[in-house]
Amino acid sequence: MAIRTIVKHPNKVLETNCEAVTVFDKNLSVLLDDMHETMVESDGVGIAAPQVGEAVRVAIVDFREGQEPIEMINPELVLFEGAETDIEGCLSFPGVFGEVERYDHIKIKAQERDGSWYELEAEDYEARAILHEMDHLDGVLFTSKITKYVTQEELDEMIRQQEEEEEEQA
Repeated sequence: MAIRTIVKHPNKVLETNCEAVTVFDKNLSVLLDDMHETMVESDGVGIAAPQVGEAVRVAIVDFREGQEPIEMINPELVLFEGAETDIEGCLSFPGVFGEVERYDHIKIKAQERDGSWYELEAEDYEARAILHEMDHLDGVLFTSKITKYVTQEELDEMIRQQEEEEEEQA
């Protein structure tokens, strides 16, 4: 496994409609392992292949403590409902944050690293992270969906307030 360089905006690969994966081999496994290691090293919760310079339909979401990462190869959105606005950031846009509206309940169909298909339902933050990464595979950047930009200071204050509320409830 190796840590790869995160592709930063502006770079054409980030706006590329990625190619479907048709070969499920050791190279794909290496890409997935490298992407996961790169994401963890960069303190991200998701990463898509274009963010490491590969224009293929591969993405990972991993923020659930003690659970396996969600590896998505050739993912397809098969159900979506509801809407929620929340703040997002992106490894390819360091220091950029903004409010983005996304579906808050989804179901996807995707392939595992061995090519077998699976379905996954997700809600709230997990759904948001999956949709963000799936957008990367279509060359759609989160900045095109931001309705209001948020500064680092505003984000830090929101996090501080949320932590205080959680402490009061405990």
